[in-house]
Amino acid sequence: MLTIDQIHTYYGDSHILQGVSMEIKAGEVVCLLGRNGAGKTTTLTSIIGFTPPRSGKITFEGIELTQLPPQQISRLGISWVPENRRIFPELTVVENLRIAEIYGQTPETPWTVKKIYELFPGLEERRVHRGSELSGGEQQMLAIARGLMANPRLLLLDEPTEGLAPLLIKMVEEVIGKINETGTTVLLVEQHNLDIAMNLGDRYYLISKGQIVYQGERTDFIANSDIRYKYLGV
Repeated sequence: MLTIDQIHTYYGDSHILQGVSMEIKAGEVVCLLGRNGAGKTTTLTSIIGFTPPRSGKITFEGIELTQLPPQQISRLGISWVPENRRIFPELTVVENLRIAEIYGQTPETPWTVKKIYELFPGLEERRVHRGSELSGGEQQMLAIARGLMANPRLLLLDEPTEGLAPLLIKMVEEVIGKINETGTTVLLVEQHNLDIAMNLGDRYYLISKGQIVYQGERTDFIANSDIRYKYLGV
């Protein structure tokens, strides 16, 4: 579904991603893990087009993304749920959802506001509340829901459990599992909660100082405590 081939991404003169390559197959949950500042978020923003690579290629379902603007990449079927949620604080829950719906795809079984409420019943109860009036957990659920409203085939999740209580972390894990069961492919970035990645992942990539230092299937990653300790400290 998605191929990242030797991309080099910069912030100004800072060389952040240094030859990153990854592959994501349709239907997978792929986890990209690493310490703070390793290049995880930059990998996602390179895919979605906010920090396009200076060299290398990113291909989604046969279409090269490298020179496309973010709005066009989104319309191809990729949604990004950024770190720190970034919902619209002055808009209500339903208004946040409707904004994303305008740019949605038209698959056979599209995500609708009704379906979102079935997945996130708490959002229906809060549908007329502004984003700023929601708890941190509710804001995270809204951010994920807004990403789904574009009906993506690939969902990019950046630190979806950051700052959440353990009960809410488990809820987010269950939601991601249900989303994947609908056929949506997931690229999950996590740093603080390795358990969610180990519970959900099919394949894993570890990134350190802008380079992929490990890739492996679920069984190998779970068994390889040395590599986890070396690059994640756990």
